[in-house]
Amino acid sequence: MIDFDPLRDPGPVPSPCISICRMQPQTGLCEGCLRTIDEIVAWGGASEETKRAVWTEIHRRRQAAFD
Repeated sequence: MIDFDPLRDPGPVPSPCISICRMQPQTGLCEGCLRTIDEIVAWGGASEETKRAVWTEIHRRRQAAFD
């Protein structure tokens, strides 16, 4: 996964996709990017603000997975 800080990194928000596209039935999250299917589908039309919010949630999910 790329390292993007939605609170500090300026400019366009990159996609978190790393081309490992497998949905985990236990969590409902993509194994590669930790997004929900709804977040993945909406990404292309999402505002920069929404994309930053998704990145914030990805960071939260990643942290929770390692706690």
